[in-house]
Amino acid sequence: MDPVTSIRPLLAVAVAGLAALAVLLLNNREKLRDAVSPVAAIAMFAIVVSMAPTVLAGRTVDLRLFEILPGIDFTFRVDALGMVFATVSSLLWIVAAIYSIGYMRHLKEHAQTRFFACFATSLAAAVGGAFAANLFTLVIFYEVLSLVTYPLVYHHEDEEGWTGSRKYLVYLMGASKSVLLAALALTYNIAGSLDFVAGGLLAQVDASAPLLTIVYFCYLFGFAKAAVMPMHAWLPAAMVAPTPVSALLHAVAVVKMGVFCVLRVIFHIFGTGLVDGLGLGIATAYLVSFTILMASVYALTRDDLKARLAYSTVSQLSYIVLGAVLLSPVAMVGGIIHIAAHAFSKITLFFCAGSIYCASGKRNISEMAGIGRRLPWTMGAFFVGSLSMIGVPPTAGFVSKWYLALGSVEAGEIAFLIVLLVSSVLNAAYFLPVSYVAFFGTEAQESPATVREIPMMTIPLVATAILSVSMGIFPNYFLALAEGVVR
Repeated sequence: MDPVTSIRPLLAVAVAGLAALAVLLLNNREKLRDAVSPVAAIAMFAIVVSMAPTVLAGRTVDLRLFEILPGIDFTFRVDALGMVFATVSSLLWIVAAIYSIGYMRHLKEHAQTRFFACFATSLAAAVGGAFAANLFTLVIFYEVLSLVTYPLVYHHEDEEGWTGSRKYLVYLMGASKSVLLAALALTYNIAGSLDFVAGGLLAQVDASAPLLTIVYFCYLFGFAKAAVMPMHAWLPAAMVAPTPVSALLHAVAVVKMGVFCVLRVIFHIFGTGLVDGLGLGIATAYLVSFTILMASVYALTRDDLKARLAYSTVSQLSYIVLGAVLLSPVAMVGGIIHIAAHAFSKITLFFCAGSIYCASGKRNISEMAGIGRRLPWTMGAFFVGSLSMIGVPPTAGFVSKWYLALGSVEAGEIAFLIVLLVSSVLNAAYFLPVSYVAFFGTEAQESPATVREIPMMTIPLVATAILSVSMGIFPNYFLALAEGVVR
């Protein structure tokens, strides 16, 4: 079917970019400045979902802006895979914007204008990447996202912040400037283009298997935001950032950009047929399975709640890649919808961690005994998010893990089914004790009056917990998009 030409992909990106500019201009008018992000987020979400009927009908929304080099254009194309990422990012920006206002005001954080401007720009980059029609456009937004989130990571400007932000930038920019740049150059040299093609740009080229294998792994490790071991260390280090930034990094934009780029390479640069023919699927599956299990083991050893959530993210991201490289249609659907399932659940958990910190000043799980009786909405939402991460019905995590498990059987790879089951047990081992300690632990002797829910933070985290359950009960939208990618 012919694509639909529309300016809406550009408008979706522009809304967030203009929001960042408005935040800077309203620096001295705090209430108006803070209102910009939620309003822009709602506008972006409306623009994004307005394109959903076209995409669900099997068509794309295209917008070609200008040519860079022969065969390389700066072009937007909204397809099913991009719509998954853009829907999740734009929807969660709404609740993240409200939560961030509550968090920043409660702690009286400095540099709030810089914070909200960078936050908005990061969403512009994420949605721009989601709607990229080729690798060139995608990598431009990928790099913008790395640069604009750097000030968010070092927001506190202390020694810990500088150390964490340096590691963040070294990993992400170092990978981009080395192996990712090499992969782009080799792809252009081989194919004469960087366009995303159904069935794979490189599927019909005349190139040796060793060269294509090198290009593939350059992409896998070059897109370091996907956090496949050993390119994962930046992610726990970035936990020095304020909790809304951690939620942005781990649920909405940054890590999802990483796995989204890897899926683009698998589906539209190599194609599943070429990945299978080169034996890259099974090799990648073993690599990400190691990441899934080892990151879960690391999470078990962390007492700091945000650190535990960070290693959980490293593990959960590899579920998405595993689904794609199993090359079974059912597994691929599971991997794609896990983008949304993980986002809704993990942002809930990070919101809860921030709420606990703002209300009590506590970071370590061992210090949270009895806090659930003081923060029942927060810890109730945390429990719901935990169930989704484990994969308990009727949550979103159950749907994606169910498809991944069925896909493993369909592919005849029982070893990866075992990986999924073992990792779910590990998920339970490091998530459920948090809720148990919070609700049934003996509370420390301190003034309980100082520990109470903060409405502007509690409402967003309850909303995302509801989203985690709602997607589990009504997964049709994301399933339809995922099936559109696989077809």
